Amino acid sequence: MEDLPILYQDPHLVAINKPSGLLVHRSDIDRYETQNAMARLRNQLSQWVYPIHRLDKPTSGVLLFALDSDTARLMGNAFEAQQVSKTYLAIVRGVTKESELIDYPLQELRDKLTDSQAAQNKPAQAAKTEYRRLATIELPYSVGRYPSARFSLLRITPSTGRRRQIRRHLKHIFHPIIGDTSYGDGKQNRLFREHLKSQRLLLHAHQIDFTQPHSGQKIQVQAPLDETLERLVRNLDWIPTLNAIAGFEPLGLV
Repeated sequence: MEDLPILYQDPHLVAINKPSGLLVHRSDIDRYETQNAMARLRNQLSQWVYPIHRLDKPTSGVLLFALDSDTARLMGNAFEAQQVSKTYLAIVRGVTKESELIDYPLQELRDKLTDSQAAQNKPAQAAKTEYRRLATIELPYSVGRYPSARFSLLRITPSTGRRRQIRRHLKHIFHPIIGDTSYGDGKQNRLFREHLKSQRLLLHAHQIDFTQPHSGQKIQVQAPLDETLERLVRNLDWIPTLNAIAGFEPLGLV
């Protein structure tokens, strides 16, 4: 089995580029899945690792682990205090607004294996997701009464970390992420499978910014696009858009 790509490592933290389709850790949501990023990275580094945050199984991108319990606690506090910034890229149905702050509370989603003590019947939790539209495209494929279909490329920055927050928020504003089999549009997903050979959720955790809790150094880690996403943005002629985004390091796409 191939090693997981390491994007950043210091004596206390390690960040990987998680492939789409890999769980972060064991979960009752997918209890029969034998592979997860935590176990693979532990074996790869020959030491215990502590997951600090989550990515959904079908989401790819930068995923941060601590290498000791004290760092895990400090970074957990930083996440709780919203001192860590995460940026995602997504392809969604339709043409969105140029930018928007989605402020819509979400009910807690429980995982029986890892959240066995989570309270039931809790009120919806505050959840905020901001996005900026980077590009749009109209494809000459009919998925309904119209002869073509339109899509948007988004840069997304959540300020809270509810489970499946981005996916649920984009469904809420009627712009679901392509490839989302839980919250998406089956006809649009089929279009991407059949015409663009894309089988995955088109959501990628591109960048994370945080302060190293021991040194105080400002750290920025970026995850390159995987083969499917790189091919898609190339076919949709969005590479110049991504490489020209202010504040982004070049994605290495030419």
